[in-house]
Amino acid sequence: MDLSIVIPAYNEVESIRPMLQWVVDTLSSEAVSYEIIVIDDGSNDGMWDELQTVQGQFPSLKAIRFKRNYGKSAALSAGFDKAIGDVVITMDADLQDSPEEIMPIRKMILEDGFDLVSGWKKKRHDPVSKTVPTKLYNWATRFMSGIKLHDFNCGLKGYKKAVVKSIDLRGEMHRYIPVLAAKSGYKKIGEKVVKHQKRKFGTTKFGLNRFINGPLDLLTVSFITRFGKSPMHIFGFFGILLFMLGAGLFAYIGGLKLYNMYHEVYSKNIATMSSFYIALTAMIIGTLFFLAGFLGELIVRSSSRSTFEISDYIRG
Repeated sequence: MDLSIVIPAYNEVESIRPMLQWVVDTLSSEAVSYEIIVIDDGSNDGMWDELQTVQGQFPSLKAIRFKRNYGKSAALSAGFDKAIGDVVITMDADLQDSPEEIMPIRKMILEDGFDLVSGWKKKRHDPVSKTVPTKLYNWATRFMSGIKLHDFNCGLKGYKKAVVKSIDLRGEMHRYIPVLAAKSGYKKIGEKVVKHQKRKFGTTKFGLNRFINGPLDLLTVSFITRFGKSPMHIFGFFGILLFMLGAGLFAYIGGLKLYNMYHEVYSKNIATMSSFYIALTAMIIGTLFFLAGFLGELIVRSSSRSTFEISDYIRG
C-alpha cells in the first residue's frame, strides 16, 4: 500500500461525504494505491450512519467508531495503528485541508527523504480568537523544542510509516507530534505551505479550554521528551539534593549543639530552632522526590500504549 490517509472526525456529518469525494477525485488520476481511514470520535450527529451509507461508494474507505469522544490524539493513534501505507497523511474532516497537497507532501517524503512533513497554513481563514493563541503556542514550541516549524498544530501532515508506528500519543499530544517524532530519532522534519479553506459546515471543536490545555500540554511534552523514559534522572537528582542539604543543615545544628554541651556553653533546644524544621522538611521532601522517581521508573516499565474503546469498524 502506497498511502494511508487518516482523517479524525467529530460531528462532521455534513462535510464527510464531500471530503471523501474530494480525496478520491484528487487521487483517481495518480498511480498510487491508497486507503482512507476515518475515525468517528464519538460523534452524535449521525456521522457513523453516513459513513456506513457511503462505504459502498468509496471501496478504499475504512472507518473506526469510538464509543465516546476521546479526543484527536486518541483518534489519530487508532488510525496510525490501522494504517498500512508506506506514507501516512493526516487531514481534518472539516474541508479546510486540501487533498491536492497529498501528493506533493508524499513526494517530499519519498524523494527528499523527510521523515515528517508538516503543513503550514500561512494564510488562515480563522477568527482572531484562534489565530493569536496558535501563534503564541507555535512560538513557545519552537523556543522550547528547537524545531523550526511555523505551524505545529496543522492537521495536514505526512509521515513515513515508521514514524507513526513509533510515537505514543497520549492526552492532547497531537499538537506536538513533530516534537515527539524528533525525540524518537526522526529528526529530518520538513514544512510545506498549504492552502487553508474556509469552514463550510459546522463549527470549530476547539473551545476556551485550549487557552489552558495548550501551555499545559507544552510543559508536559517538554518534560516527557526529556525525562519520560527515565523520571528518576530528575526526581532522583532533586530528591538527593534536597535530602543532602537538609541532612547537612541538621548535622551542623546537631554538631553545634554537641559542641556547646561539651564545652558547657548555653545553646537553645534544637526543637525550638526554625533551622531544625527547615532541615527536617528538606529531608522529607527529598525522600518523597526520590520515591516519586522510583515509582515513575516502575510505571514507565510497566505502562502500555493509550487505550480507547472501539465499538465498530468498517474494514473496506
